[in-house]
Amino acid sequence: MKLRKLWLPKNIAYRKTLVFIKISLVSGLALLVVNILLNIFIKLPQSADLPSDAFLVLGGSVNREIYAAQLAKQYPQTPILISHGSKDPCILLIFQRIQAPISQVWLENCAESTFENFFFALPILESWQVRKVTLITSETHLPRAQLLSYILLSSQGIWVDLDIAPETGVPGNNEFWFKTLLDVTRSIFWAVLSQGIKPSCSKLYPLQDVDLNTWKIVGFTCEKQAKLKY
Repeated sequence: MKLRKLWLPKNIAYRKTLVFIKISLVSGLALLVVNILLNIFIKLPQSADLPSDAFLVLGGSVNREIYAAQLAKQYPQTPILISHGSKDPCILLIFQRIQAPISQVWLENCAESTFENFFFALPILESWQVRKVTLITSETHLPRAQLLSYILLSSQGIWVDLDIAPETGVPGNNEFWFKTLLDVTRSIFWAVLSQGIKPSCSKLYPLQDVDLNTWKIVGFTCEKQAKLKY
């Protein structure tokens, strides 16, 4: 009987703790879902008619960076985020060759996949207070890039416009239905978690900080399409 009396209060306390944890998790999840709904149905429509606040360039083709440099000349005040594109000096040489401004161009070199392009780009765009972004990719990179952008960026109330860069070669992004399904699935989960979790990239820096002289000493080779080799 004494053992039973000692165990009973502990058992009740344990159950109360479990109930509290469950309620907290359900409440937290509900708040995240509500925030997504508010972003999609209230914030997103308000962003549709706004001009683009930024250009997001997905890595995988030098032609996308060439196209981004051309856009930089047309819209010098609009920030450009290049997510794991070509080697840093190659991107700098492209902008120099086209004589495009680089003060608003940022390089993000943390992403290793299309999903991670958005995983790392989203918090950066939010920190820039972007309401509408123009996504630059290749036609062969669709529909995966389009689906992921709509799921992840729209869930934060960021409207997405697509801009397809002209291609002369074959981009590095390969489209497979299984890969697309996997990325879409984890994007749906991350759309919820990203309402409260904001990952940071330790390899984010402005293009104007790239030291071309140092790179020339080290040595580098750019993609053939750009015809820039050192």
